[in-house]
Amino acid sequence: METYVDENNFAGPGPGWKPMPVPEGFDYESWLGPVPQAPYHADRCLYRFRFISDYSGGQTTNFGAHSNDVAQWGLGADDTGPVEFENLGAEFPLPSDLFTTATKVSFRCRYANGVELVCKTDPKSFGVRFEGSEGWIFTNGKSVKASSEALKSWTPGPNDLRLYESANHYRNFIDCVRSRKEPLSPVEVGHRTVTVCHLGNIAMKLNSKFRWDPKDERIVGDDEAGGLLPRAHRAPWGYA
Repeated sequence: METYVDENNFAGPGPGWKPMPVPEGFDYESWLGPVPQAPYHADRCLYRFRFISDYSGGQTTNFGAHSNDVAQWGLGADDTGPVEFENLGAEFPLPSDLFTTATKVSFRCRYANGVELVCKTDPKSFGVRFEGSEGWIFTNGKSVKASSEALKSWTPGPNDLRLYESANHYRNFIDCVRSRKEPLSPVEVGHRTVTVCHLGNIAMKLNSKFRWDPKDERIVGDDEAGGLLPRAHRAPWGYA
C-alpha cells in the first residue's frame, strides 16, 4: 500500500535568514505559546508555520493526515496502528534553514498482520493506493482509478461490509452533536491517523527504524526515538 503527500508548496528563506521586527499589534509571545523562544520571521506564521517542526509536521501531517487516514480506514485500523516504522530516504532542508520539516517524505510502516504502508512525496498522486492479489485501486477523494475496469466498477453485495457514508462532513458533525451518534470521523480515529504521521516524522528525522506498541502507544526499545514523543513546554505553559 502507498500513500502520497504533496511536495512543499513554499520554500523557506534559506540559510542566512534574518529576524524581522514583530508587526505592531501582534502578540508574538502568545503566538509562540509553549514552544522554544525564537526570533520573529514572517515565515514562522500564517500558512508557512507548518514547515517548521516546532509548530507542525510538514506535508507529512498536512496532506498525510488525509491520505493516511483513508489507509487506516481501509485497513480496519481506525482503533490501532502499525507496529514498525522506518525511514526510506527522506530529505530535509539545510540545517541553517528556517524550515526544518522534510522536503521529501519517505517512510515505511508495517502492521501486525504483515501489511506494509509506504508514505512518500508525489506531487502528481496525492491520495492512497491499495494493492491486493487482484490488482490495485487508487483514490484521492475525488476520483477512483484501478488496475482493471472490473475492480473499478465493482459494487458491494448485500452481505458485504459497507462503510459509513456521508455526503457532507460538516453536516454529519453537527447532526451527531445533536443526536449523540458516532460521527464519520471520531476524534479517536483522528488521533490514530496523526500518530502514524508523527511517528513517520520521527523515523525520518532520526533516519531510524523502530518498533511501536499501538496498544500502550509507546516506542519500544529506542530511547532516542521515544524521547521525541513528549515536548518540553517553556514557562508559563505546561501539561495539565
